[in-house]
Amino acid sequence: MAGLTKSQFDSLIDRHFRYEAEDDVDGVLSTLVDDLTHDLVGWPDGASRDKQTARAFYEQMFADLAGEKVTSVKRLYGDDFVVDESIWQGKAVGNPMGLPGHGRPLSFRILHIFEVTPEGRIKRENVWLDHAAIVRQLSEPVAVPA
Repeated sequence: MAGLTKSQFDSLIDRHFRYEAEDDVDGVLSTLVDDLTHDLVGWPDGASRDKQTARAFYEQMFADLAGEKVTSVKRLYGDDFVVDESIWQGKAVGNPMGLPGHGRPLSFRILHIFEVTPEGRIKRENVWLDHAAIVRQLSEPVAVPA
């Protein structure tokens, strides 16, 4: 690995995930370069190409999802990239994927490809979510207390 060590990659990615779990937009943005590409595959507005657009994305995501933790299942490392397969756990507090969350617990697989600068900031983040799991969980009837 020319730029970062495995430990440095892990520290960056874990910090990025921690800021997401804390709904800390400024923290998340601090892990990114200014001329980033942030691409949640299937996001209606397409990829973010700057921090202002990424900020709007994260503000919407944090309004819809309250993250509690991301558990890494496996990471693959290259010279300037990391592929991370994780399990996301939290609550659907808004309307993720256009589905009412009603504060329900939510868990799904998530795959990230992070391209990283030699200085240790994310320049590209591609994200794939297990949409089927999200839709299945949020399409279940909401339990009404008796």
